[in-house]
Amino acid sequence: MIGRLLLSYLRRHTALIFAFFMGAGIFAAVFSLYDLPEEAVAYASALTAAVFLTLGGIRFSVFCARHRALLALNKRIDVELSGLPQPSSLLEAEYQRLLRALFESKRALASALAEKQAQTEEYYALWAHQVKTPIAAMRLMLGASDHDAQLDAELFKIEQYVEMALGYVRAQSDQTDYVLNRAALDEIIRASLRKYARAFVLSKTRLSFRETNLRVLTDEKWLAFCLEQILSNALKYAPGGEIGVYAEGETLVVSDTGIGIAPEDLPRVFEKGYTGYNGRVDMRATGIGLYLVKTVLGRLGHGISIESAPGRGTKVVISLGRDETAFE
Repeated sequence: MIGRLLLSYLRRHTALIFAFFMGAGIFAAVFSLYDLPEEAVAYASALTAAVFLTLGGIRFSVFCARHRALLALNKRIDVELSGLPQPSSLLEAEYQRLLRALFESKRALASALAEKQAQTEEYYALWAHQVKTPIAAMRLMLGASDHDAQLDAELFKIEQYVEMALGYVRAQSDQTDYVLNRAALDEIIRASLRKYARAFVLSKTRLSFRETNLRVLTDEKWLAFCLEQILSNALKYAPGGEIGVYAEGETLVVSDTGIGIAPEDLPRVFEKGYTGYNGRVDMRATGIGLYLVKTVLGRLGHGISIESAPGRGTKVVISLGRDETAFE
């Protein structure tokens, strides 16, 4: 580090160093023209060099101190811009003024974006609330009359898409209301399975659920949201098959006997908007569900992985241990 700083310092003062040696050469040439003793010339040159090196060493120590101050500032520049070293020249003062102007502009832009995000989230929350009202009314009307069970299934899908839209907006916000508690995993699973019970019946999909007997530190609402997205995918691509929900150690597994995922698609299934081969076949795919699951689980400190092969089903593994750095 010191060697790199010294090299940078010498490059910065190349012109000054060159001027010193040129001056020393000129003085030596002039002294020689007057036939002065070589010892006197050497002595004067040594004194000048000593003064030059002393001042250079002092200036280099100041240079290192300023470098350390800038490194420390770089770690907190997103929050504040105090602690800049005193400018050593008019040009450096102008650079600092430009830096402060850019920082204020960035802070104003961040504030405007945060306000816009809050307004967008508020709008979608209101929209979801308004949409749920006619959905609930339709469900009451369907329940009061004989109707095709498929209508009930389609209405359920609408409800899930509304929840996905709201979840997407909230997941983009840095102020999402995560509340961590020690919760019984089986209760979260049962609530999600009850929600999808009719979808299981209509799609003639078998369910194999084994109690996990686990308690996990998580946000119950958001973990349920992730589990429901995974169940929705499993039901979509494994109709008439079997879906298993069980624990393997400290992980929750959701497996299905569906069509599976192509090897070339597997590394990208968590990318926003990526639908892959299955999505191109099923034009209703949005490529948002697994992206949301990955984002939310990451913020909860949980991990997720997928094992799959075409024609051999899919296995989604959620690691429920928490990364304690997730909320730092």
